Amino acid sequence: MNSGRVAVVTGGAGVIGAAIAARLAHDGADVVLVDLEADAVAAQATALSEASGQRAVGWTGDVTDPDYPRALMRQIEDTFGRLDCVVNNAGVSDHSPLADVAVADWQAVMAVNVWGPTALCQAATPLWRAAGGGRVVNITSRTWLSGGPVAYTTSKAAVVGLTRSLALELAPLNVTVNAVAPSMVASPLTKGQRTDAEFAAFADRHRRITPLGRLASPQDVANAVAFFASDQAAFVTGEVLHVCGGAQLAAAP
Repeated sequence: MNSGRVAVVTGGAGVIGAAIAARLAHDGADVVLVDLEADAVAAQATALSEASGQRAVGWTGDVTDPDYPRALMRQIEDTFGRLDCVVNNAGVSDHSPLADVAVADWQAVMAVNVWGPTALCQAATPLWRAAGGGRVVNITSRTWLSGGPVAYTTSKAAVVGLTRSLALELAPLNVTVNAVAPSMVASPLTKGQRTDAEFAAFADRHRRITPLGRLASPQDVANAVAFFASDQAAFVTGEVLHVCGGAQLAAAP
């Protein structure tokens, strides 16, 4: 992103969100990190500001709270005066097979992974209209192609549909909307409730289906997001960029 621009990254205290925020700051953007974990996101923002020299703030917020997206946009407008890019990175998972999926768990996954990005883009639209354009980068997953845990995978497929729909609807405002679909990144989210041994085996299965022979890194994801957020991607919208080392060509591990 160019100097003087402002980006918001949800899930900013996590490993992927932190990497995305750091890359955008490196590219000259001021960054708003949003996360449920108040202490973690504040500490991450402070460290980022000190390391990059860019303005970075860490705010606590729940993207599923009906009132929060508009409150966040008011806070961004009051603090920075503009918003150029929304990175919808916050996400949750549920590993239950079909027979065990509960309504409450299904709804929780959909609320964070699908409604959260929708609500933030809805709330940001007036700022983009005033600015004459903007960027949206949604984080989905290669599972939308391969299949996987039913609630999580369905939500990530929905993010692809949301990306394409918003690309059409927001184009008259000069807002591009794209998605980044990583393969597995080692993180607390992907570990879930697995033991260390179970997680090691899970990661090894992902490596074996990946032609380039390794897992995705947070920096790999951040680099792809930075492209979509940049002027180099000004004529790219409605796309899904798979950051998978070729694993998007494989079945579920």
